[in-house]
Amino acid sequence: MSALNEQKKQRPRFLDLTVIRLPLAGYASILHRVSGAGLFLMLPLLIWLLELSLSATPDSLALFEKITGSVLVRLVLLGLIWAFLHHFCMGLRILLIDIHVGVEKQQARSSAMAVMVVSLSLTLAFGLKLFGVY
Repeated sequence: MSALNEQKKQRPRFLDLTVIRLPLAGYASILHRVSGAGLFLMLPLLIWLLELSLSATPDSLALFEKITGSVLVRLVLLGLIWAFLHHFCMGLRILLIDIHVGVEKQQARSSAMAVMVVSLSLTLAFGLKLFGVY
């Protein structure tokens, strides 16, 4: 019983998140949750913009162009593009892990890196299109 009490005494009372070193898969997992929350919270804006873009009236199209012409709105949309792409890629990774594909340490590290690289690369490509580079 005393060994159990000693073990309890050695445990930290709080977690200092600035000291903990997470593996890349841990950061990818946290970003998966953040991106999901961001997508959920911004859903009303996205639905409203979709409604404006699909409306047949010239006034709604003009309002849509005015809103999406703002640099601030485009930056928000770029963040939402990243959130969707990261959430999608990480969701595929999690589905593969659920069927026991890529559960070894090196495979998990590689798949987490692939999620980061693919989602950021696609975000860059869509972002360039969003800002009218091509």
